[in-house]
Amino acid sequence: MIEKINEALREIKRGTAEIIDDARIEVLLKAYFDKGTTYTVKAGFDPTAPDLHLGHTVLLQKLAIFQKYGGHIQFLIGDFTAQIGDPTGKSETRKKLLPAQIQENAQSYKTQVFKILDPEKTTVVFNADWINPLGAAGLLELTTTFNVARMLERDDFDKRYKGGISISISEFLYPLLQGYDSVHLKSDIEIGGTDQKFNLLMGRHLQRAYEVGKEQAVLMMPILEGLDGVQKMSKSLGNYIAVADEPNDMYGKILSISDTLMWRYYELLSTKTLLEIEALRTGVEEGTLHPKKVKEALAIEITARFHTLDEAQNAAEEFQRVHAQSEIPTEMDEYSFEGPIWIAKLLVDAKLSPSTSQARRDIKQGSVKIDQSKLSDEQLQLEAGEYVLQIGKRKFARIKVS
Repeated sequence: MIEKINEALREIKRGTAEIIDDARIEVLLKAYFDKGTTYTVKAGFDPTAPDLHLGHTVLLQKLAIFQKYGGHIQFLIGDFTAQIGDPTGKSETRKKLLPAQIQENAQSYKTQVFKILDPEKTTVVFNADWINPLGAAGLLELTTTFNVARMLERDDFDKRYKGGISISISEFLYPLLQGYDSVHLKSDIEIGGTDQKFNLLMGRHLQRAYEVGKEQAVLMMPILEGLDGVQKMSKSLGNYIAVADEPNDMYGKILSISDTLMWRYYELLSTKTLLEIEALRTGVEEGTLHPKKVKEALAIEITARFHTLDEAQNAAEEFQRVHAQSEIPTEMDEYSFEGPIWIAKLLVDAKLSPSTSQARRDIKQGSVKIDQSKLSDEQLQLEAGEYVLQIGKRKFARIKVS
């Protein structure tokens, strides 16, 4: 029993930035292993854009771990709070989304999350279902549970207030409403990014204020770095991998990350155990495993998660083909000719072959390529266009036929 709880705790704590009340999580796990009692884990997403990226899936992967160890997920889509917009990290008031946009984005989220989560252990909820019925009286009561001075202690509000930048009253409501979600759902645990700490703690505060009879534990995950390895993954920064990316794009983007960042992605995104990841790291450090091979395995795993294994493997093969093309030198001799022009003569004039007879032999032997495709027609007449000619592995020329 203790061994099972410790194993669960290791996987739950894996990659986390901070946990508040981990003793409560241990109690919940003990009840699950002892009596089969499940517990609820809440994670909220505002449907402000139609696509999720891998940064979002850091939370989804953690939710999947909780499902493995008795957790029932409350996947909360903030269709009401999205009309306000989360002020976290914002230097100005967000633009209000139209209801039609919110609903369209929400449906897109539902499609994407079940590529990771078990639908039988997940309840999708919309907070408009309980916030709308609150009415004016309920909202007024909610505002009495927290004061303005405490609200202004929040870093982003503090900076905007001192800088004379507008803060709308509705933005003060956002963390209160997110906290009230935990009151209505009676959540046992809530997870979010480190930037959500203020909002997550509000859930604990309001569960006390409304005498729910429990205080949710809070688990915070770090913000995943984007492809640049520096800034957080973000669509606005263009350093993201979207869940809806095509297999080839997803696979190629993952392979583009640095060897150092690869371990961060393994820890936060892979389903491999910590022991398996440590074995891979040891293999790389000792030279028995090449980092490129380890990264390829990660790229196939993640691409297969959102597509299929066949599509992931096809993407790997396609990448190898494209990668071979990328080995063309960035600098090479360039020549211009009037067309049409016989390929054998062109090879001689471009100083790739000493004679037309040798050029024809090279073509027959499959040594000549045009734009990385082998040439077999020794009588080919090249029409107008731009081409890269190659003989063997070292002779290249860029050709422009007018």
